[in-house]
Amino acid sequence: MKKIILSAAILAFAGLTTVKASEIKTPIVISTLQDSVTKTPVELKDLPDPVKATLSSEKYKEWIPTAAFLVTNADKSEHYQVDVKKQEETASLKIGKDGVVIE
Repeated sequence: MKKIILSAAILAFAGLTTVKASEIKTPIVISTLQDSVTKTPVELKDLPDPVKATLSSEKYKEWIPTAAFLVTNADKSEHYQVDVKKQEETASLKIGKDGVVIE
């Protein structure tokens, strides 16, 4: 008898505690920004002459180029990213097609 009364009480309590779910009235907008910068690998021997001249200048002659990329930005501007190494130190240089280093 106790089990029947206890079961009835649990069912009554469960019936009173129902979840009231409703629809979302305002739509949720999810937007993502896409980075439209592309990096294309370039062989070091294929770099333009002004870029090679900059790398061999007095300021950068101690740095050894290890990799180069042609970076195209969203606004269609282009520059070269040259990864360089000096002993244990590494860095990246942004160099324009005209050989000017971009800071």
